Amino acid sequence: MSKFTINKLQIKNNNQELVNLNFDINKSMALIGESGSGKSLTLKSILNLLPSNLTSTIDIDSTLKLDNKDIGFIPQNPFTSLSPMTKIDNQFFCNKKEKDEALKLVGLKAFVLNRFPSQLSGGQLQRVVIAIAISQKPKLLLLDEPTTALDTKNKEIILNLLQDLTKDLDLKILYVTHDIYSIKDLCEDIIILKNGKIIESGKTKDVLLKPKNEYTIELVNSNFINKKFREV
Repeated sequence: MSKFTINKLQIKNNNQELVNLNFDINKSMALIGESGSGKSLTLKSILNLLPSNLTSTIDIDSTLKLDNKDIGFIPQNPFTSLSPMTKIDNQFFCNKKEKDEALKLVGLKAFVLNRFPSQLSGGQLQRVVIAIAISQKPKLLLLDEPTTALDTKNKEIILNLLQDLTKDLDLKILYVTHDIYSIKDLCEDIIILKNGKIIESGKTKDVLLKPKNEYTIELVNSNFINKKFREV
């Protein structure tokens, strides 16, 4: 079984510490927090995409290679993550068979390969982005708020798709979001971040049903107001 453990991740802006945490991804992990809590910085550090004004110290114990063969990335906005002047076919980095297999897994027909991004809907674009990520057959998928730019219907479609893919492809996932409701059925484990530090963690079901930290209680209440939490 593949292993991915962050023994230490520290991100600084000059002498100001922005992130300091450690965690292990057993299967599916959600990293939850408000804007500015350090969620996206954590992903960028793993991907070596931090802005030049920030420095990071990262100690990873992993059987995975930190490249696009073992780690796939799904960004927040499908409208800006694809080149608008390039057909979908040329935005993959694999052969035709692998493209067709990836598209089939996300429920898209081969015709999208001859389309430009502007000719596809938001839901189709996000599925294309997912197809590109899984076409390399990664073992770990990093997701940065992948449903933020979508309407409610497409959001549910993408979440159900991700749930199926993690099972069918045996993927580990690290899902970053401020929306706890979106990961309640998708992620087995959860980390609550505040000001770059872990303030609560555990099994998603346990944390959502019996949050211990006041900040976590506020997050859970704000996410589930007028919504019924379905136990899984």
